[in-house]
Amino acid sequence: MRRLLGAATVAASLFAGASLAETCGGTYTVKGGDSLSAIADSLYKNARLWTSIHTINMKAVGENPDSIRVGQKLSITCISGLPVGLSGGEKLASTAKPKAVEPEAVVTRAATGLLSSPIALPRIKLVTGDDFAPFTQRGLMADGLLAEVVEAAMTDAVGQDGYKTFWINDWSSHLSALMPEHVMEMAFPWAQPDCDSTPNEGRCANYHFSEPMFEYLVLLFVNKSSPIPFQVDGDLEGRTLCRPEGYLTHMLDQNGRNWVAENKVTLVQPRSVNDCFKMLSAGEVEAVVMNEFTARDAIKALDLSDQIEAVQSRPVSITGLHVLVHKDHPQADVLLTAINSGLAGIKTNGQYGEIVNRHMSQIWANF
Repeated sequence: MRRLLGAATVAASLFAGASLAETCGGTYTVKGGDSLSAIADSLYKNARLWTSIHTINMKAVGENPDSIRVGQKLSITCISGLPVGLSGGEKLASTAKPKAVEPEAVVTRAATGLLSSPIALPRIKLVTGDDFAPFTQRGLMADGLLAEVVEAAMTDAVGQDGYKTFWINDWSSHLSALMPEHVMEMAFPWAQPDCDSTPNEGRCANYHFSEPMFEYLVLLFVNKSSPIPFQVDGDLEGRTLCRPEGYLTHMLDQNGRNWVAENKVTLVQPRSVNDCFKMLSAGEVEAVVMNEFTARDAIKALDLSDQIEAVQSRPVSITGLHVLVHKDHPQADVLLTAINSGLAGIKTNGQYGEIVNRHMSQIWANF
């Protein structure tokens, strides 16, 4: 009997512990002497995860990771069960399964009058494609971060029956044929060039851009055995940089740095991301300029994690990903209003934050 009682007591204490489960993630208040890498090292036991804190707090931190200030509150994502004990976190048990959004609970913004006019199209057709992990890739959770964001925003704006997403993996056809011919009304996710400096660039001249769906860091990746400083733009002058062909290079010339426009750097453009990192590993280039997610996937696939690292002092740029609407579409203004209204709606009701945190938790746990 005593053994049974003892077991019952242990079981009861376990269940009591479960009901008071530790929380994961939450809000961190910046202290004197903090840096993003120091906070990441303290909370995640991994200083490299400073970029996760920067990305989630992009609006608060801005482009310079050193701009955090004492007393500033930062949102911290739960990654692999860390950190625990912060205020405002979620119970660990509740982070395993995403919350479902019941279709009948969704109220369309057109129905509530938040759109200036109802959508006057039978069904809005959106186009995206695979091979852009973690943003759009069938087989990933919810087919990728931005596939889920767009689905939620469009459902919020026009209802589940008001749109349909098509997956066409010939990305070049999206903007060269499908959108100009109005076969599709919207395309995602696309980066916006520096349209102030290059207003005649194809995307700038022909497309409207939604509000950013997500902003990410474009980082400088270097060989650990031959690191290079990057505190100011001049540090990279004379260097050999790699960025694959077909990738936008406007960030290399923005804000007057003119690295490419004035031949201040040597830009190498091989066919693939993997080629860039192979060249960096072989010492054929001094750095790779790449968004952190694509870069880290390539580094992991090539088994170069012990050799290549991201420069922690600052990003090269911050890039937003958008939904595009062709300027010649007869309902262009209504379409743009719809997606922007939907994005605003899911940000207001908290759905956007839940989607981003869930995906980011999984993404960074794999790096």
